[in-house]
Amino acid sequence: MEVSLIIAGIDAQILKLTEARRILQGVSTPTAAAKAGRGRPKGSKNAATAAVVVAPAAPIARKRKLSPEGRKRIADAMKRRWAERRKTATKTAAK
Repeated sequence: MEVSLIIAGIDAQILKLTEARRILQGVSTPTAAAKAGRGRPKGSKNAATAAVVVAPAAPIARKRKLSPEGRKRIADAMKRRWAERRKTATKTAAK
């Protein structure tokens, strides 16, 4: 007997035994057995929903850029805020 025929016979027996096990456990289809496990089912990366629901093309949101002047204003405002916090921290520590 050839090795490939032996392997094919073993694979056929494995399939029969797994199907018999599913029937005895009360699960008739392999997909129901997969749903019984914990977590997200394998291969469910939004493929099913993408095929069913086609969303309209949304405009591409471009990344906003901050001008150097705006960046300087924000930096100055933060420096003023930190200075005020330091003042209140020294006042409360002195009391």
